[in-house]
Amino acid sequence: MRIVVVMFAALLTLGLAAFGVVAAQRATTPASHVAMAAKVEPAAPVAPVAAAPRPVAQPVSQIAQKPAVEPAPAPATAEAPAATATTQAAPAAPAALIRLAQNTPAPAAVAAAPAPAPAPAPAPAPAKASPACDKPDGMGISRVVQIDTTGGPAFGTEHFKQYDFLRDHEVVLTFDDGPWPDNTPAVIKALTDMCVKGTFFEIGEHASWRPDLSKMVAEAGMTVGSHTWSHKDLAKNPYAKDIEQAKQEIEMGVSAVHMAVDGPIAPFFRFPDLQQPADLMTYLGTRNIAIFSTDIDTFDFKMRKPDDVVKSAMTKLAKYGKGILLMHDFQHATAEAMPELLRQLKAGGYKIVHMVPKAPVTTIAKYDDMVRAKDKFSSSNNTRPESSVVKTISE
Repeated sequence: MRIVVVMFAALLTLGLAAFGVVAAQRATTPASHVAMAAKVEPAAPVAPVAAAPRPVAQPVSQIAQKPAVEPAPAPATAEAPAATATTQAAPAAPAALIRLAQNTPAPAAVAAAPAPAPAPAPAPAPAKASPACDKPDGMGISRVVQIDTTGGPAFGTEHFKQYDFLRDHEVVLTFDDGPWPDNTPAVIKALTDMCVKGTFFEIGEHASWRPDLSKMVAEAGMTVGSHTWSHKDLAKNPYAKDIEQAKQEIEMGVSAVHMAVDGPIAPFFRFPDLQQPADLMTYLGTRNIAIFSTDIDTFDFKMRKPDDVVKSAMTKLAKYGKGILLMHDFQHATAEAMPELLRQLKAGGYKIVHMVPKAPVTTIAKYDDMVRAKDKFSSSNNTRPESSVVKTISE
C-alpha cells in the first residue's frame, strides 16, 4: 500500500511539472513569433507623404537645391583650419526624404514660370503735316526730315552710301557758295513762289559781306549751313599739312554764318569741291556737325545758260530717280533756271523733301573773335543796336 501511495505521488509530481513547462511555453510563444516575423517578413512599405503646394519655379526640397557636384572644400587657412578625421559627419537623410528628392527634377529641369510679356512699345508720333501751299501753281513740301547730327553723320551717295533716306522721286535742293547779291534773292523767290524749301551752304566771308542776305534766307524758312570761311580746298596745302589751319577755315565759316543770320543755324557742312580729308571728317564728328556730299552734281558752275542747268538736273534725275541735288545760288544761270526747273520737277512727279537739324550748331568763342577781327571797320564803340542810335524823325 505504501508503495502504491509513493508511486501515485511521483506521477502527480511529474504531471504538475509537465503542465508547468507547457504553460511556460505558451506564455513565451507570441513574443518569439513577433521576433521571428521581424527577422523573416519584409517591412511594410511606407506611404509617401504628399508634398505641400508650391510655385513651379521653386524646388521641392533642400536636397533638390544642391548642385549635382558638391563643391570642393576650401583650402585650409589660419582662420579656417581643414577638417580632420575626427570631424563628425552629418547624419544621413531619412530614406523617405531621399526617395522624394530623387523623384524631384533638378532646378535646371524645372520649368521656369513664363516671363511677363514686355509692355508694347509706344507707337511713334505721327508725322506733322507739311504746311499747305497757298500758291495756285505751287508745288509744296512732300515731307520734312530731321537730321540728328550727333557724331557727324555723312550724307550723299556720291561718297557715302549708308544714309540713303530718300524715296523714289524725292529730291532735296541744296545750294552752295552764297549768299550773293541778285542771285540768292532770285533763288529764294523761285522757291517761295512754289512753296518749297532748300538747304544753303554759305561761305562765311560772303555772309559777313552781306548778312542781310543770310537773314533773308533764314527768314524764308530755308535751312542754313556752312561751307568754310573762304572756300579753300582743305585737301591741299597748307591745310593738308596743318590741321589747325584747316579747323580755323571750317570754324570761322560756321561762326561767320551764325553771326550773319543772328540766330540759330544748322550743324550742316559741305566741303569745298567735295574734298573730304579723313582727319577733318573725324574732327567734325567731335563737333556733331553733319557732312553733306551729294547724290547728283548738276555742275551748274560750268554753265552759262539756264536751259543747260535745267537739262543737267532733269537728265540725271531721270537716270537715278531721286537725289540730293547740288547747285549754286552764287551762279546767275542757276538763279535764272530755278522757276523752270521747279515747274519741270512738278510735272515729272518729283517731290521736294526739306532737311532740318535736330539741334542748332554751337560756335566756338575763339573763332567768333577771329571773324570779328576780320571786320576792319568795326569799332568797340559800336555796341548799341542801330535802332537806338539812328531814328527817323522826319520824312
